[in-house]
Amino acid sequence: MARPRGIRNNNPGNIRHGEKWDGLTEVQPDHSFCTFVSPEYGIRAMGKILLTYQHRYNLDTVAKIINRWAPPVENNTSAYAVHVAEVLDMDPDERISVHSNLQGLVLAIIQHENGQQPYDIVTVQRGVAMALGGA
Repeated sequence: MARPRGIRNNNPGNIRHGEKWDGLTEVQPDHSFCTFVSPEYGIRAMGKILLTYQHRYNLDTVAKIINRWAPPVENNTSAYAVHVAEVLDMDPDERISVHSNLQGLVLAIIQHENGQQPYDIVTVQRGVAMALGGA
């Protein structure tokens, strides 16, 4: 069985081209989505985006965050938000600190985007630490 696109690209959040992220491969074989040199760099980019959502756009609930992450034009955003909120054991409209819940958000988004969680916790923790540390 083929691995999901996000896993193949080391981009488990399925981030589209646009930003010049640290850790992008020199050649970008996927015309729509970024390809990173390792999953940690893909997770780092996810974390940076999620932190920006809260700090720059004041998105402070799972529902608001996922509505921007996965717009209704392309996704069943309400079901996505419910899934992420369930993983975090909270209501989709409950206020959340992205900084305090970044690892949980990343894990839930990876699962939802790819239908699986292929990474060990150390890999996820490294990517989250990179996002939080400014690397």
